[in-house]
Amino acid sequence: MEKMVNVFLFGKKYSVPAGLTIMGAMEYAGYKLVRGCGCRNGFCGACTTIYRIAGDNTLKFCLACQTTVEDNMYVATLPYFPIVKPLYDIEEVRPDEQIMMQLYPEIYKCIGCNACTKACTQDLKVMQYIAHAQRGEYDKCAELSFDCVMCGACSARCPAEISHPQVAVLARRLTGKYIAPEAKHLTQRVKDIEHGDFTQLLEDVAAKPIEELKELYNHREIESDQTAPTDED
Repeated sequence: MEKMVNVFLFGKKYSVPAGLTIMGAMEYAGYKLVRGCGCRNGFCGACTTIYRIAGDNTLKFCLACQTTVEDNMYVATLPYFPIVKPLYDIEEVRPDEQIMMQLYPEIYKCIGCNACTKACTQDLKVMQYIAHAQRGEYDKCAELSFDCVMCGACSARCPAEISHPQVAVLARRLTGKYIAPEAKHLTQRVKDIEHGDFTQLLEDVAAKPIEELKELYNHREIESDQTAPTDED
């Protein structure tokens, strides 16, 4: 017999299979997810979830598509959190401290509580990358924030009302445009595309029958499995 656990979704108690993700448990319980479900693979950050386990006062944040239900889990979702998003032209801004002061002055109100880091669904060092942004160290901010999925959990917990994901996006854009060395092979590939070097190839692929494309895809998957490293490697 399948093991069942009790979960409380938006205050209502449900009995669901133990191996389900929170998102799967919601659908099992009869909820129709029309928002806050996104990619279902942990990349889009749309399914931000807040939960507690009965008997534990710790407030936890996660992605519903990646987290398995636990017995006596109390769940609420945060599918969208409004954060500040100033408009700017990346061609006009420069990687100096003034741009952060101009666009995101609230980062200098950070009190170092670390609530943002504790809330991060990706276990990023959020407070640390904000500190780098304060000092104009945009390459370091970009590196620490690289895996951000912009779920908004950090901003939801911040007493200084910082828009951490947007600060990180600006730092990565500044780094990519002004700080990181040019990826010459990428520059050349863009020129090749603009020149039309791949137009005929793409048209040939688009003209192939669906069954042939499926066969090519399956063959590629088999080759990938055969060349994948094993634990013995």
